[in-house]
Amino acid sequence: MTRTLVWWSTGAASAIMARLALRQDPEAIIVRCETNNEDPDNYRFEADVMRWLNTSVTLLKSAEYDSVWDVWQKRAYIAGNDGAPCTVAMKVFQRLAFQRPDDIQLFGYTADRRDVERFQILRDTYFELNARAPLIEAGLTKSAVLAMVEHAGIALPRSYAMGFPNANCLGTGCGKASSPNYWSLYRFHFPALFERTAAYSRSIGARLTRLNGERAFIDEIPADWPMTEAIAPACDFLCHIAEQTLV
Repeated sequence: MTRTLVWWSTGAASAIMARLALRQDPEAIIVRCETNNEDPDNYRFEADVMRWLNTSVTLLKSAEYDSVWDVWQKRAYIAGNDGAPCTVAMKVFQRLAFQRPDDIQLFGYTADRRDVERFQILRDTYFELNARAPLIEAGLTKSAVLAMVEHAGIALPRSYAMGFPNANCLGTGCGKASSPNYWSLYRFHFPALFERTAAYSRSIGARLTRLNGERAFIDEIPADWPMTEAIAPACDFLCHIAEQTLV
């Protein structure tokens, strides 16, 4: 029997995608790869959303690594031109082991330009997947899904109000992030965790950011560097069309 897999990542986009998916297929399976690198409030959000959806999450875990930090230390590598080993070790391998050839796999990419591009890269890379992005199909952006979650009466993960565009990997900071604005924001909200990541990245020579076009260590970012701004929740007529399927 063909399964519908909904790849859940403890954020607003995943919540609305999952709601849309379950309306089309009540037997859809909500799946999350555990990285042990989430902000604690993400787990509160996950519990709230699962009550809203009246379902539960199937968790996939690496047998080799306990967390993203564990991957970084054992590999002595954070990220490079080929991506980040934590993504492969903690997510990709688990997905490949769990999936079946005839699965329909749903991903929470939004209709924002960068997400559309990322979804196309995923389809080009894993061309064998029957992959869909319901939020792109519905024309729903990040600001739209934030508003829709709020309309459902669910408090968003606190990371959105802090200014992070996604709710993930706040235990270490995202190793794939090269924007100094991102790392400046991370330093502001999580100074101790920033210092840990900064010290480790220096110890292995990982210049994670770019300053004036040159690779640099994140602790070289000036103290007054601008920070990423929060995405404001905002709905248009597409939200209301989609919300008709959520009730």
